[in-house]
Amino acid sequence: MRVIRNSRARKGAALGLSVAALAAGATTTGTGPAAAQPKAAPAAAADCSAAYRIQQKLSNGTTWRMCWRFEAKSGLILEKISYQPPGEARPIQVLNSAKLAQIHVPYDDGKNEYNDITDYNFGSGLVNMAPGECPGGTIKTVKVPEAYNSTNPNVKGLCTTTRARGHAYRMQTDSGKVYQAQGKDLLVYTVNKVSWYEYITEWRFSDDGTINMNVGATGSLSPFDYDAGDGRGWPIGKGAKAYSTSHNHNVFWRLDFGLDGSSKTKVEQYDSVVSPPAPGGQGPTNKTTRTTVTKELAGDAANMRWWRVVSATGKNKDGHPRSYEIVPGATSKYPGRPFTKHDVYFTEYNACEQYANNNVRLCANPRHGYSVDKWVNGQTLTHPVTWVNVGFHHVARDEDQQPMPVHWQGFSIAPRDVTAMNPLTPPSLAGENGRP
Repeated sequence: MRVIRNSRARKGAALGLSVAALAAGATTTGTGPAAAQPKAAPAAAADCSAAYRIQQKLSNGTTWRMCWRFEAKSGLILEKISYQPPGEARPIQVLNSAKLAQIHVPYDDGKNEYNDITDYNFGSGLVNMAPGECPGGTIKTVKVPEAYNSTNPNVKGLCTTTRARGHAYRMQTDSGKVYQAQGKDLLVYTVNKVSWYEYITEWRFSDDGTINMNVGATGSLSPFDYDAGDGRGWPIGKGAKAYSTSHNHNVFWRLDFGLDGSSKTKVEQYDSVVSPPAPGGQGPTNKTTRTTVTKELAGDAANMRWWRVVSATGKNKDGHPRSYEIVPGATSKYPGRPFTKHDVYFTEYNACEQYANNNVRLCANPRHGYSVDKWVNGQTLTHPVTWVNVGFHHVARDEDQQPMPVHWQGFSIAPRDVTAMNPLTPPSLAGENGRP
């Protein structure tokens, strides 16, 4: 659908690990000051210089803080991510780091298969954005390591802005009084070009503590991947002559949680089972069970199944352990490779394990192979790393030309007991916590 082998080769897959990080210009955004973090919260402090710091106070009073850097493969890497909603005296650290870990693109005819992050230096393809692509925000200049355009590696390619997302909540009382608030997000995003594709990598930090991670694919259909008229493609153009070859985008994210400043988090899996009504019962019953995940896991989504990562050190004001729930997005799971057969992986932290597959160039002796499925080998989880796989099967259509509309794939992590109440609760409802 978009790849030209010669074009990809010309852009150069770097054969070594690139870790250069780099930028120019202030990175503080919005109304929040760029000063050092409060002394009361050293674990959540963004310990990076002002040039690599993003700090945004949203209109409802929530503040997000984080550091950023850039590498040739994954591109944008966010670190030391903390969240401070109204009513919390100090920032609450959420993630040690978050990044893309692979974009795997196999074609349905079996002739082409690409790893856009590791083989083609995804980060090196960062492109300039015009002001209109970052409405109301700031575009920061990034010094791109191993840039495709080596004569001008300084790219205006990192947008930070805010955007309304609609209702944060609405509640009407018996007396007719309406409580409602409009939500606001901090957006951080880049655009990276790999051959015919252009990827928009978007991170949304909401005022209620939710983080949404999305990749949008746009650009052009490849003019070379056609003629698959046997069920492996779709006719594009007049008649039924040229069939654009279908393919998958299997996107992996790597999340290293650091809830409350500690990497010693716990993983829990929840499953619910609905049973028929018992004799004389009014309706079906639904029982939810919790399983503590103590060993590395390759997990599969199922009806009424979900996972959360739990703080080992922090509790909210109600005394409940803080956690973040993994909320999957729509996905088309690709069974063609072992590492794409599962929706989520929890592995024990290993500095060598940075990419979901094709990890060979990172270290001389990675354990038991070069892809995330091989790293699930029974180790006890003391510092779990979360890998999320979201697939999209792209069957082209006439509307994909030209240019191709953005198709999005992603997921979110949602706060579960991070605060004792809705962090956006209006003062007049602050006393309504739990059963009266």
